[in-house]
Amino acid sequence: MKCCIFLFRHGKTEFNEAKRFTGWLDSKLTAKGKQNAKVVAKLLKNKSIDVLFETRLSRSKNTLKEVRKFHKNALVLRDDRMMERCYGELQGHYHSDFIAKQGRALFDKYHRSYDFPPPKGESVKMVEKRVLPFIRDLIKFMKKYQVNIAISAHGNSMRPFRRYFEKASVNRMVKWEMPYDDYFEYSFDVGSKKIVKKPSKKDWKSVLLPKKVLLASDKRNVFKKYY
Repeated sequence: MKCCIFLFRHGKTEFNEAKRFTGWLDSKLTAKGKQNAKVVAKLLKNKSIDVLFETRLSRSKNTLKEVRKFHKNALVLRDDRMMERCYGELQGHYHSDFIAKQGRALFDKYHRSYDFPPPKGESVKMVEKRVLPFIRDLIKFMKKYQVNIAISAHGNSMRPFRRYFEKASVNRMVKWEMPYDDYFEYSFDVGSKKIVKKPSKKDWKSVLLPKKVLLASDKRNVFKKYY
């Protein structure tokens, strides 16, 4: 028996539209972003989905709400290991302002390098170190309960997730552009044993980042154990 993962990005946000570093700041969906979410929801309408994952950020939650309209009986779980990459001290700043002051080369390095974190922020490599344990837990969960999963994720948490399942190189991963209105599907064998019990929230040990934590350097950042 095979089970599936449906991975998608949240709809476009106000910060995405304005080209600002977002990270762990909570930027709202634009009108276009809400439409993006509806498109993804319709694409997944006829898929069999048992469990839905979101992060603490409203752009993830509100995108997932559209998907939930077609999967009302699905269990909803939150795990912040799939949170967006923290851009540290750059969060909230406009890309154009940074480039004007610091130059395009440094912007590109912060924006797309694998292991070069912004001040008090995360590199893609650091994000990967928290996403990989999530994937391992997810695979165990899916094999135990034989469920199909959908994840309302973020551009930079999708990178290592896709890299894992697509067996891509680092160079290929950092060049990916993540769509706002499409999804990625992955499947694998979970065995043939008949599962009687359906999972509940108590069957998933979520890793939750406190809302008050805005920088990766914060002493309360629960992801530090992965770095």
